Order: sequence, then C-alpha cells, then structure tokens
Amino acid sequence: MGPRLTKAMCPGRNNLEGPRSVPKNYQHNLALAFAVKEINGDPNILPNITLGLRILNSYYHSRMTSKATLSLLSSQHRFSPNFKCVTLNTLIAVIGGVSSHVSAHIASIGNIYKIPQLTYGSFSTVQENKLLLSSIYQMVPNEATQYLGVIRLFHHFRWTWIALFAREDDSGDKFLEILLPMLSGNDICVDFTVRLPADTFIANELNDFFRKAEFFTAHFETKANVCFVYGEGSSMVCLRILLMVGSFLSFPPVNKVWILTCHWEFELLSTQRDWDIEMFHGALSFAVHSNQPPGFNRFLMSISPSWAKGDSFIQNFWEQAFNCLMKTSSVQGGSKEMCSGEEKLDSLPVVLFEMQMSGHSYNVYNAVYAVAHALHATYGSISKLKGMEEGRILQFYDVQPWQLHHFLRTIKFNNSAGDTVSFDENRELNTGFDVINLVTFPNGSFTRVKVGRLDPWAPLGKELTLHDDHIVWHGTFNQVVPLSLCNERCHPGYSKQKKEGEKFCCYDCVPCPERTISQDEDMDACMKCPQDEYANMKKNQCIPKVHSFLSYREISGITLAILSISFSLITALVLGIFIKHQETPIVKANNRSLTYILLISLLLCFLCSLLFIGRPFQVTCLLRQTAFAIVFSVAISSVLAKTITVVLAFVATKPGSRIRRWFGKRMATSVVLFCSFIQAGICTLWLSTSPPFPDMDMHSFAGEIILQCNEGSAVMFYCVLGYMGILATASFSVAFFARKLPDSFNEAKFLTFSMLVFCSVWVSFLPTYLSTKGKSMVAVEIFSILASSAGLLGCIFCPKCYIIILKPELNARDQLIKKKM
Repeated sequence: MGPRLTKAMCPGRNNLEGPRSVPKNYQHNLALAFAVKEINGDPNILPNITLGLRILNSYYHSRMTSKATLSLLSSQHRFSPNFKCVTLNTLIAVIGGVSSHVSAHIASIGNIYKIPQLTYGSFSTVQENKLLLSSIYQMVPNEATQYLGVIRLFHHFRWTWIALFAREDDSGDKFLEILLPMLSGNDICVDFTVRLPADTFIANELNDFFRKAEFFTAHFETKANVCFVYGEGSSMVCLRILLMVGSFLSFPPVNKVWILTCHWEFELLSTQRDWDIEMFHGALSFAVHSNQPPGFNRFLMSISPSWAKGDSFIQNFWEQAFNCLMKTSSVQGGSKEMCSGEEKLDSLPVVLFEMQMSGHSYNVYNAVYAVAHALHATYGSISKLKGMEEGRILQFYDVQPWQLHHFLRTIKFNNSAGDTVSFDENRELNTGFDVINLVTFPNGSFTRVKVGRLDPWAPLGKELTLHDDHIVWHGTFNQVVPLSLCNERCHPGYSKQKKEGEKFCCYDCVPCPERTISQDEDMDACMKCPQDEYANMKKNQCIPKVHSFLSYREISGITLAILSISFSLITALVLGIFIKHQETPIVKANNRSLTYILLISLLLCFLCSLLFIGRPFQVTCLLRQTAFAIVFSVAISSVLAKTITVVLAFVATKPGSRIRRWFGKRMATSVVLFCSFIQAGICTLWLSTSPPFPDMDMHSFAGEIILQCNEGSAVMFYCVLGYMGILATASFSVAFFARKLPDSFNEAKFLTFSMLVFCSVWVSFLPTYLSTKGKSMVAVEIFSILASSAGLLGCIFCPKCYIIILKPELNARDQLIKKKM
C-alpha cells in the first residue's frame, strides 16, 4: 500500500465523435510509468512504500478537467467528492497539465485541499493569480526567460521585421501584451499578427479557421521571413491545417523561419501522418533542457498492448499510431487491418512517436522524482517527531499532501540523467533552455539538433549562445542566414532616415555629412571624427590627419631656403665689396654708414625668412614676426635716412641754407634709431600682452593638421605691418621727391624704384596672405620678404657694384666733380 500519484491530464482531444488521441503524447504517460517503476525498485527512496499512479484524461475541456479533478477526491470507481471509504490509496500529488487552462482548472480545485500540483507544460494565463499559484510547482523555467531569449535571437541574426502568431485566448493576449513592448524597445518591428484558433477540433471554430486562411496566406507575401509562434500543442495542429489549406487553395508556398516556444510539441493526429512537414525545415525552438534517462529506450521497446492490464489508453494509442484495429475494438469493419500486438514503437515515424524522451516527458519524469524525494523527506521528518504514538507504528496515510510543500520548495537532487533538479523562490524549475534546430527529411521524419543554450544566469548580453555553423536553414535561403528586414540595411558610410508614416524599422539610407562617418550597418546617426582625424571618401573610417607645415624636406621649403641663403650670400658679397672699396667716392657718397646698416639689415632680412621654414616651436613663433618686423624697419629706416640725406645734401649746398647744421651722420643715425625704436616698442608691447604661440589648425583642410604660429593678437600683427607700410610710404614719397636732383651718384632714382618694388610686393602680399591657408600662407610671406629685400638690394646696390667692379674709371673724384659741373 502507499500513496497515489495522479497525472490528471492525458493528452487527448475532444471532437464530435469522441476522444481522439494525439499518439505522440502517449510518451508522457510512459514517462510517468517509467519513473514510478524506477522509484518502486529503488531501495534508497521510500523503502517499503509503493507508489501508485492514476491517469485521467481532460480532453482539453474545462468541464472534463473539473470532473477528472473531483474524481481524484473520491473513492475509486465512485464519483463522490470529499468522501473516501478506504485510506490505502492516498492522493499525495497531482502532475499536470500540459496546457495552461488545464493546469488552471486543476489548480482551482486542488488548491482548496493544498494538494501539490506539478505542471509539466506551460502555465502563463494565471501567472498573476498568487492564490492559485500557492500549491503549484512549475517544471518549466520562467516564461519571461524565453522572451529574453527570443530578443537575443533576433539581435544575433539581426532580424528586425517579423510576424507574430498567438493563440486566440487569454494566454495569447498575455503573450502579446508582454512581448510587443519588449520588441519595440529593442528596435524590432512586427509586420503582422495572426491569432490562431484555440481549438481546431471544435466544429464551430473550424469555419472561422477557414475564413482566416486567405487572409493568413496573403500576409506571407511581405518581407517578414521570420515568424515567431506562441502556443501549445493544439496550436501546431492549427498551423499545420492552415498551411495545408493554403496549398489546396493554390496559394504560393510559405517558406519562412519558424521560431517556436518551449510549449510546442511537434505533434500530429494519426490522420495527419502523411502531411508534408518540409515547410518547418530549419525551424528554431526553445526547449526545456532535457536528457535521456538510462533504460528509458529499453523500457519503450518492451511496450505492447498487453504490457499493463490497467492502461486504458494503450488500445486507443496503438490503433491510432499503427493504423490498425485491436481485437477488443468497438469499431467493426472498415479497411483497417487487425493489430498483431507485436508492432514496435521504434518503427513509428517521429511525427507520431519519438523514442527519444521529449521535453514534456522529461518534465513528467523529474516531477515524479521531485514528489518521491519530498515524500521521502516528509515521512522521515514525521517519523522522527512522532515516532510511536499511543503504542502503534505511524502509518503512511498519516502523511498529508500539504506537508510536502515545505520539502518541495527546498528540494534539490540529481536525477539519473545527471541533471540537478530544484525550484527557485517562485516555485519554477531552476534550469535554462536548449535551442533546437528542426531538420526534416523527404520521408516525412525529422530530428532535433541542439544548436545553442539559453542560460538566464549568464552575464547580461551573454545569455544566449549559438553555434551558427550547426544550424540548417530552409532550402529557400541556400544555407545563408535569412534576412528579415523592412528594407535593405544601410551600409557603412550611411545613416538611417525615418520614413514618414511608417514603422521605425522602415527607413531610407542617407550619406553621412562631411567630417562624419558610420562604421557599422544601420547606424541611427553618423558620428563626427575626432579633431585630429578626418573621414575617408567612403565615410566609413576616420583617418589620422597628416601634420602639415612648410618643411625643409619638400620642394617649396628647399627652394625658399636656397633662395634665402643665396640672397644672404649675395648681400654679404656686396657688403664685402663696399668694405673693400670703402674709400672710393661711390661708397662714401650719401653716407657710408647708412649703406653698411642697410646691407646688414638686408642680410638679416634674408636670413630671418629661414625662421618661417620648419616645424613651429615656441621660440621660432616669438622670433618670426618680431625679428622680421624690426629688421625690416631698420632697412626701411635706412632707406628713409638715405633719401632724407639726399634732399638735405642738395638743399644744404644752397647759399644761406639753415639746414646745413642738420646735415651729417648724427642726423641719419637718429632717423634710423628713432624709426626702429618705435617698431621695437610695438613688438615689445605685442610680446608682453599677447605673444605668438605654436598652434594647430584642424579645420581648414580635411586631411591635414596645419602646424602654424598663431599670431596671438591680430591687432598687434597688423599694427606692425601698418607701421612698416607707413615707413615705406614715407621713404617712397621722399625718394620720389628727390629723384631729379642733380648728382653724380644720385641714389634718389634707385631708391625711388626700390621703394616702388617694395611697396608693390607688400601691397599685393596682404590679399594673397589673407586668402591662403596653411603652409601656402607661410610661403607667401617668405616670398614677400625675399622679393622685397631682393628689390632693395638689386635696385640700390646693383648699379653701384657695376661701377665699382666693371667701370672703376667712373668711381673717381674728378668724375664726380665733372658731373657736378
């Protein structure tokens, strides 16, 4: 004698003719019987106690489910709830059912008596009913884990345009209520939603089912290549019939990627055994992690119609599975052959029966062991507490079902397949899901291939692991990962632009603007490159910018440096010639000291242009403009002093002139020092307030970082140039006034022409300088320095050098006097 386990729901259907079983679900019953047989033969679990079992069929009908549940509370063979005349067979737990509504109907009655109920199928419709859940233990993980897995699956394959299928009942409503916001929040759009009839075996729903066929098939002409289907076993039958109807009505074939939840069993009625299942080739489904218990296959091979006298389901199963009639069958005649009873289960196609333990059967197997371990712990606990009571041994029927709850909540054991079984705080099985790939064959059979794992305890974002190379896709996709998008992806270099009036998954692709890139597909917006990088032509990569400055290694830098040094040497040569012939009249004329100052300043002008070539540093930036400004100011001041000397020299020779006392070297030196001192003062003020500094221009050119000297204060820079302009204008004006004065060695003409060249160069310099960027700007300034300096050198000193070297006879005092006379 001992307790009785009850599997309150045998998989069956209710149609107009009566019960019609789904042969494949008979394995659930066999898993229950196999587990009970193992436990009764194990001396370590419930010794001297025999577990019994009773299986009732609900026919997926609420009234039948309630009646079956109430019969469990009655004496055997008598429907009298709450009345038992024997105590030998004690109801200790209920295992069932395979669907949500069946489990809910069982729980509504069993919860009154606090009978533990272990559901081995889905249980989503009553998730929020805490009272109903108080006695329920779910042999499946939390359903929300599947939703997370589906989102990760869509992201893994980058599917953003999908179709949804859900049962037209409360569980389907709950599914859509939870999943739709999750999909939207993860940038996934639903193309269309189809509600499947809750039960295709009820006549009044068949008409509605066929009315949906044309609507259903028309939707499959869209771009959604992925269909996520939520439902239970009957939903698969609904879907199969719907797809078959489409083929009969000459609709185009439906070749999609089917994503299925763990509630699915690929089950068929016996009348559907010849239906083509190729359309589901390559489907992916989540399944509760399962293993094959040792000995189960051998147990299945021993099954025959005569194996158990008390099995009232085996005859119906045998006839449906093997398409034959038993001798005891109530159906007479027909074309069916008689069953021999020697048929073997392994000869059946897998759409009708599988020799490998299914996920639901594995849940049943674990549920039996969970109850047995809890019962063993309960009995041991009570025995220790009570021991002997009034001189009699404690009988097993003193154990009540409600006493198992404490041990079921904390139960943890390893089953014979090596898996650990335990429940979490919500009484849900602590386990993950396997990702299964359905591979079909031309003969109508199929196999399940494990291609991944969904682990809810993995780090965020790592919950789903997939072996892509193991996945077999539908033949339509040529073994390439299918695309399921509203439109083509935006390639790198483009960003998404929303289409007005359409879902956010539908968009246009627009090129990235200047200086922005997108490196991945389907970027919402292009990102700017860092300041020291620029976008390539394809706008998909930022490339480091090249440092650009006028270098000694490039042709322009080398050319300008050679010109600068060459003119410097020429100036030094001229200075040497003048020093060598310093006692000659042509050198003495017009203030020899001013000539030396002018030549030295021109030499320095040529040399200071070298400061503009090469990488800018702090010292070179400080010296560039200031040295150039001061040296040039000295040169122009010298020219101004020379022109003034010419004028004063002519005026002073007139009788009675008062200017004679101003004429002399001291006056010329004072002009040079005074004019140069003003420029030096401006430069000093510039350096003390806002000095130049090394800077980088990252925006003028796309691929270059211009290394330059920032002038610090543009006002001071233009003050320096403006002052030089004033000096040059004054020098030109005085020289122009003195150009026709008589003199043998009259420099006024040469000074006038030299200042004309100088002013022309610098007048053209300003617009050119302001219109250029980078090293071209530096080259323009160097060229202006060299050109203006060379103009002064050539116009003033070339004629004199010509006379000194080639016409020495003209460089004589008598020639000077002769010219004056």
